[in-house]
Amino acid sequence: MSHRAGFVSILGRPNAGKSTLLNTLLGTKLAIVAAKPQTTRTAIQGVLTLDHAQIVFIDTPGIHKSTTLLNKRMMDTVRSAADADVVLFLVDSLVAFSDQDAQAVDLVKKTHAPAIAVFTKIDWLEDKPKLLGLIDRYRTLHEFEEYIPISALKGDAIDVLRSEIVKRLPEGPALYPADHLTDQPMRFLAAEIVREKVLHAMRQEVPHAVAVMIESWEDTPRLVRIAATIYVERPGQKGILIGASGEVLKKIGTLARQELETRLGRKVFLQTFVKVRPNWRQDPEFLAAVDWRSIAGM
Repeated sequence: MSHRAGFVSILGRPNAGKSTLLNTLLGTKLAIVAAKPQTTRTAIQGVLTLDHAQIVFIDTPGIHKSTTLLNKRMMDTVRSAADADVVLFLVDSLVAFSDQDAQAVDLVKKTHAPAIAVFTKIDWLEDKPKLLGLIDRYRTLHEFEEYIPISALKGDAIDVLRSEIVKRLPEGPALYPADHLTDQPMRFLAAEIVREKVLHAMRQEVPHAVAVMIESWEDTPRLVRIAATIYVERPGQKGILIGASGEVLKKIGTLARQELETRLGRKVFLQTFVKVRPNWRQDPEFLAAVDWRSIAGM
């Protein structure tokens, strides 16, 4: 059997389950997951190495209307990632079809890569015949290579999806060493873990106004000392995030520290601070500072 390798972009509307699928395909948690739109803000690369293939997955922000500089950069990321060897277009099977979905398919039409329509969350779908109607709707929009219903949480049809991806990759050697998982630095992943805990703790408009920056990282064989600053846009958001007697922030820090210790295999001392930075989502200098490429020196 010939070896295949290539890039696979995961596209779709917000909350379609892109990050959950990436984690399931990799067999490990790489992308943060929250039941809120626009959780993913940049392209996240995850590498799956098999005996006969290497798949470089690219998780992307949800396809949405750009209203801030942050949103515009997120959509630029999506368009750049669409240039891949294979495209997975994820559809939330629980959500009624809308004009925004048709517009999202238009982005897929502009790619030259074979595209697979993936219908997610079927384990939550009570009315199965509705799924057939939804698939037929997407057939009228674009001639996808395959139409595959899956459950990323339960693993249903994941093997089928993986097989369909591999057969469409170009023949060639592995692109990365066998133990390579991602191009994101650990400092960025740590910031994302903190942000995930914020997303789980917060409601309404606060999550979208949150950014996390790792201020310092001291690595020793037995302990990692990390200082993280959580930025919000208004003083009121800061108060909500800290909570009465600091209880909300303390819970966020504890949950983040526990996950970081699991990821790093060492004890972690995590300090979290909250600062107000008005309109950071429109600040190009700040957006560059929190971009993982800046952290990696790229």
